[in-house]
Amino acid sequence: MDQYLPILLMLVLAVAFAGISIVVSRVLAPRLSTVAKESPYECGITDAKEAPERFPVTFFLVAMIFIVFDIEVIFLVPWSLVLEELGPFGIGAILIFAAAVFESFVYLIGNGALDWGPVKRVRPGPVVSPSRTAASTVRRVGLEGRGAAAREEAA
Repeated sequence: MDQYLPILLMLVLAVAFAGISIVVSRVLAPRLSTVAKESPYECGITDAKEAPERFPVTFFLVAMIFIVFDIEVIFLVPWSLVLEELGPFGIGAILIFAAAVFESFVYLIGNGALDWGPVKRVRPGPVVSPSRTAASTVRRVGLEGRGAAAREEAA
């Protein structure tokens, strides 16, 4: 019984600490409830408006990349510890596994998992017409009152 005495003592101390903490909290805690105390609070930001928009899809795609690489590490560590015992079968199995992981990574990248920033929009046609030239669009200021020879000199 002497062996279990320290464990029993720690258990009694833990229960006593929890009980004293609850009693002191109920005695000393303020009882007045205000609107600010009843409102939701997260990370120092009070909720002043409706819930924000849904998360963008790229958020979930990045989470999928994280999960894929976590699973890869979970399987690669034990494999590396028993590689010599597995022989060629182990090499083949890990090559198939790595191909599957790489395929999922390529799929996520193809769906824009790492495309951050504003959305790039492709314009339907050329920005500038090929028929526009400097001679047709640039207007020479100050040469309007002069003759054609002065205009040709300036050009």
